[in-house]
Amino acid sequence: MDLTDKLIVLADAAKYDVSCASSGAPKRSSKGKSGLGADTGMGICHSFTPDGRCVSLLKVLLTNFCIYDCQYCVNRRSSDVPRARFTPEEVAKLTIDFYRKNVISGLFLSSGIIRSSDYTMEQLVRVARLLRNQYEFRGYIHLKTIPDADPQLIAEAGLYADRLSVNIELPTEISLENLAPEKNGQSIRKAMGRIRLGVEESTAETRAPRFAPAGQSTQMIVGADTTDDRTILDTAQRLYGAYGLKRVYYSAFSPIPKSPGTVPLQPPPLMREHRLYQADFLLRGYGFQADELLSSGNLPLDIDPKLAWALNHREQFPMDLNRADAMLIARIPGIGMLNAKRLVQLRRERRIRFNDLVRLRCSMEKVKPFIVTDDYRPQRDQWESHSLRRSLTEQPAQMALW
Repeated sequence: MDLTDKLIVLADAAKYDVSCASSGAPKRSSKGKSGLGADTGMGICHSFTPDGRCVSLLKVLLTNFCIYDCQYCVNRRSSDVPRARFTPEEVAKLTIDFYRKNVISGLFLSSGIIRSSDYTMEQLVRVARLLRNQYEFRGYIHLKTIPDADPQLIAEAGLYADRLSVNIELPTEISLENLAPEKNGQSIRKAMGRIRLGVEESTAETRAPRFAPAGQSTQMIVGADTTDDRTILDTAQRLYGAYGLKRVYYSAFSPIPKSPGTVPLQPPPLMREHRLYQADFLLRGYGFQADELLSSGNLPLDIDPKLAWALNHREQFPMDLNRADAMLIARIPGIGMLNAKRLVQLRRERRIRFNDLVRLRCSMEKVKPFIVTDDYRPQRDQWESHSLRRSLTEQPAQMALW
């Protein structure tokens, strides 16, 4: 198999790992090949550097051979798919070639497990070592880490990579035992803990070697089992608190050719993945807790999580924008955190009026039933939650949070 054929197989195989991708990604499919760099295909993904720049990454697997038999994975041991394997030298050369052609700014590298966890991790580290030391590559590198690998290998990976990821894959121990019995939740958490310690030590000591400056991320698969959104968000909330993760990524389960009977034959709605990303954003940036967003079950698909929360907490509305603090104002549907801060700053000069929100380009259809300004108060018949929900869901579907 020549290098191009390997690239086609291993870039396509990497598309299921979204732990470096943005939310709202195009639908993933196990069928067909869209070509390297295609907007809806495989091979190129986007991530963010520590200084906030969005960069294009070559996204590939070192190999899709794997000794594990995770039931949800297209690359599992028992899967009948084309297999390929790069050498570390080939991945390094590909990265440099694409970089010199100005196609990418960095590399996202993952792998199936071959021979052993230590052997696989050493191969991944070797790629990063070649790029940094032999090619003097200073672009962005995101390495997938193998949880069971020797801690020294993971520590070395952090010296070369900008970001590390350890995919938890499934939100509960029971799910992991049922669908990926060869993986161990405890070893995954230990690896996350070591990475967090390495990042904190590097940050605290000015003379300490640079260690994964963009932090770590993880991925959870949505819809491979019956786990509900509340459990998924609880797990994400614990991961953010315990391990200082930069992001938890959510990947809607994609049925694979000749799927085993232990996983669904149909994928979950992609909107469910999108709602989880929106809820996750509220956890990270708005001070929400998982139990505030839903007490049990799944997030509604017809409205975004912030609007759903507001409709379930009508006792807090309508909210007086001339009195409430910024964090409360940011919880109003149609107002983001930035505009909440702008409103608080503006009212130091004068009282807030309705047209101030128009000028800030707030989503006025959502905002109007929930606010009080100096010259505006909603009519009482607009306050009823079920009729308000009906009127707002009649609006064109929005993929944005506000």
